[in-house]
Amino acid sequence: MTNVDGSHTSDSGYSLTEMMFVLGLLAVVTTMAVAQINVSKPGLKGDGAMRILLGQLNQARESAITQRKYVRVVLTAPDKIEIVREDTPTTTTRLSTVWIEGGAHFAKVDGVPDTPEGFALGQSGAIALGSAIDVKFSPDGTMVNQDGASANGTAFLAIAGQALSARAVTILGSTGRIRGYKWNGSKWKRV
Repeated sequence: MTNVDGSHTSDSGYSLTEMMFVLGLLAVVTTMAVAQINVSKPGLKGDGAMRILLGQLNQARESAITQRKYVRVVLTAPDKIEIVREDTPTTTTRLSTVWIEGGAHFAKVDGVPDTPEGFALGQSGAIALGSAIDVKFSPDGTMVNQDGASANGTAFLAIAGQALSARAVTILGSTGRIRGYKWNGSKWKRV
């Protein structure tokens, strides 16, 4: 085809070489994306488990404050979270029962240390509440044990054998502050 200025152009489109180059580049990028998704999947599942636990703990604390009642938090291995309101000394009401999803459980990963707060030092379990048998949020929002004393604690979450899925949630009893932590392979990062 001849243009107005006398130059020639081709109507043939892309060459086979150009098309093969683009398809090869697309295959490389797709392979990299799939590999990255597979690497990040345990971390995403760990994040989901941590969000469930954070949400339940925040719900329990807010319920205790707004309803002016003690609200118990019952963490049962491998993956059950119950929130129970103490209506009277002998009667209770279950507010919620939730299970952690995505294959994550209350678990510690070998080689992963305690969180910066150190609430689980000297304890081997994934649910570290010191000497507390029973923990609950009081009407003022603090976390206390069965005797009414302030109780600190940490709950560790992970998918078995996958260190990058390790997550932890800590509770500072004297204030009721709840914090989430993510293990990045070398240290805990607060979220």
